[in-house]
Amino acid sequence: MTGKREEGRNAVALCHAALEAVGRLVVGKEAVLEAVLTALIADGHVLLEDVPGVAKTRIAKVFAAVLGLDFRRIQFVPDLLPGDVTGNMIFDGKTSSFSFRKGPIFASLILADEINRGTPKTQAALLEAMQERQITVDGDSFPLGSPFLVVATQNPIEFEGTYPLPEAQLDRFMIRLTVGYPSAESESTMLGHNGERRSEALLPEPVMTREAFLAIQDDAEALHVDPDIRDYIVRIARATREDSRIRLGVSPRGSLALFRLSRACALLRGRSYVLPDDVKAMATLALPHRLILAPELWSGRLSERDIVESLLEAVPLPPDRRGA
Repeated sequence: MTGKREEGRNAVALCHAALEAVGRLVVGKEAVLEAVLTALIADGHVLLEDVPGVAKTRIAKVFAAVLGLDFRRIQFVPDLLPGDVTGNMIFDGKTSSFSFRKGPIFASLILADEINRGTPKTQAALLEAMQERQITVDGDSFPLGSPFLVVATQNPIEFEGTYPLPEAQLDRFMIRLTVGYPSAESESTMLGHNGERRSEALLPEPVMTREAFLAIQDDAEALHVDPDIRDYIVRIARATREDSRIRLGVSPRGSLALFRLSRACALLRGRSYVLPDDVKAMATLALPHRLILAPELWSGRLSERDIVESLLEAVPLPPDRRGA
């Protein structure tokens, strides 16, 4: 038992060391960075949606370096083909046979930069890999390694020449985040750091190995979730399906995402069990982008996140049995 406790402490310490290392290069975004790391620990994909220049790309690169993961960046443009992502079968004239040449998808952490600039066919190639953890080329399937994590970015203010992700594809992302502008103090600190280093290209040293990160993911998977907590997650999901303001509620995939995120959140908070507060904290990250509001709300000020927050107030908390 003592050994397991020590392993758990070590996992929490490594996670906080990772957040500290990333935070030195992405200043003033602690909540965003913690959300991204929580999703990565939960083995989920992340969609960062915000204006250019707020460190969306940098977040992915720095996390890959800190977590000891091999990294590939795929710049989505309209003429990017599915084979440019997955790889292609190449004919070898010497052997008169075809061999598979791997594409950039074969990495532990993929940055899909400006994913909405890629055509739907190319987006589908990536999203199939995200869901199935394999790619298919000319009828042959090739498994992807573990971990396989995608951090995608998109710019919400440009529409010309873009192909917005439909709701069914947004559902493949565990969380959807906006980064936001830094505070004045954080922006000044960032400028000072940049002046000292004279380069934005520097990346931190890893604080863990790939194997250590996989072990942390396993630790999160092993966290105890009380049946009352599971029922609480289900009741939240069902509330989104029964609310008249919502045309399409959360699918079982959304319930599973919230379940996995809640375990990862508990691990980051140094616990071996999940509390309702973990579920509530993660619901506002995991659920809003999975909802489609009723048409009469499309032009209003009420957002998907607002509705999720109101449902969290309405759904009764599970009983606290810790003192039983």
